[in-house]
Amino acid sequence: MKRFLPLFALLLSFTITSQNNAVAAGEKLVYKATYNMSGILNDIAQVTMETSNVKTSKATLLKLKCTAATYSNWDSFFKIRDLYESYVSPKTLTPFLYKRNINEGSYFKAMKYTYSHKTKTIKSVQTKKKNNIQNKSFSFKPGSRDIVASLYKLRLLDFESMSIGSKKVFTVIFDRKETQGQVTYLGKETINTAIGRKECYKIAIGSSQTDVLKGTKSNLLWLTADGNKIPVYGKFKIPVGNGELKIKSASGLKH
Repeated sequence: MKRFLPLFALLLSFTITSQNNAVAAGEKLVYKATYNMSGILNDIAQVTMETSNVKTSKATLLKLKCTAATYSNWDSFFKIRDLYESYVSPKTLTPFLYKRNINEGSYFKAMKYTYSHKTKTIKSVQTKKKNNIQNKSFSFKPGSRDIVASLYKLRLLDFESMSIGSKKVFTVIFDRKETQGQVTYLGKETINTAIGRKECYKIAIGSSQTDVLKGTKSNLLWLTADGNKIPVYGKFKIPVGNGELKIKSASGLKH
């Protein structure tokens, strides 16, 4: 379960020069997460994605916040309270700060990245217990991003210029490591959602980290084929099972 939200967010990181024309402050997306148990898909958690402006001494950044929380009837079985945040440039979604707090059952882990794009290094702080704090600096490649920034960056891709079957390579930074993968564009598909019937861009997601995502056509994502390109439906498969993410509500959209 510790990879539940990353499965949804382990997507892609494209060129830094892409301009943000899809994501604005004040957006809120709410999802229902289901997981297959004994052949039955059960609603187990709510995933929420929100954006807001944050002013610093030097600039105004766009805060990208993702949370995952199990529904109360599942808390006694396995309680999840996860938080992911990325502070990015409003124009390019280039990240400058990333925070992750994982609270799942008795498991706790916190991670913080401070990016230096000038030196291409990240200063990280990992906390597992009160007295278990690890500081480490590591290098990263241009275009690599944390999970949250990668997910939002996906929405800046020009799918209209892509042919069916075309692929894009991506790099995501997770647990101080760069993970390679790719996205395959599968064309348009119209689906029914809780926010209406939507024409969507359908993509398949693959990862070189074989213990995370299984297969090339078992991990799929549908994004609205409009100016917002919000994810409305997702399917994933991992070594211990499979699940889905379905949108419940969307507000504060830019278009």
